[in-house]
Amino acid sequence: MEYFVIIISAIFVNNIVLSQFLGVCPFLGVSTKVSTAAGMGGAVVFVITLATIVTYLIQHYILVPLEITYLQTIAYILVIAALVQMVEIILKKVSPALYQALGVFLPLITTNCAVLGVAIMVIQKNYNLVESTVFAFSTAVGFTLSLVIFAGIREHLALINVPNGMKGIPVALISAGILALAFMGFSGMV
Repeated sequence: MEYFVIIISAIFVNNIVLSQFLGVCPFLGVSTKVSTAAGMGGAVVFVITLATIVTYLIQHYILVPLEITYLQTIAYILVIAALVQMVEIILKKVSPALYQALGVFLPLITTNCAVLGVAIMVIQKNYNLVESTVFAFSTAVGFTLSLVIFAGIREHLALINVPNGMKGIPVALISAGILALAFMGFSGMV
């Protein structure tokens, strides 16, 4: 039951983008097409989950035993950047088709603050490794869900007649606000 609460909370109630405002840059920048949003979402799910596992292990087996937890943020940033580069190199060698599909999105993930935010939240919430992995995966799924929904909204907005002063980013920000309000309807579920 505890894992179910973590999953529902991470995806709907405390959505990383719409409730905690982490990862807003890719949310606004990559959400013009559903296909692009889905590709970015898939890459984010993979990287957030893997980065959280690695940073959890570094926190509990290196930083805490050596009493250098004050280096947490710097260590996490370096680990995330190195991890994304390593994943990019491995994918290029092992699966060129998957690398082509994610190629544009992988470097963008290095600067996605949601990845770092999830890694830090796992430590703050005192989750164990399994709970951390479930939380990271669920948070990334929530990011992908909000990104794909928002991309669908933006695709529809491109087809309608919007006043000149509202075209582009203004109507996108208003739509994002309304989407965030819709996700607030899930608060109180868990």
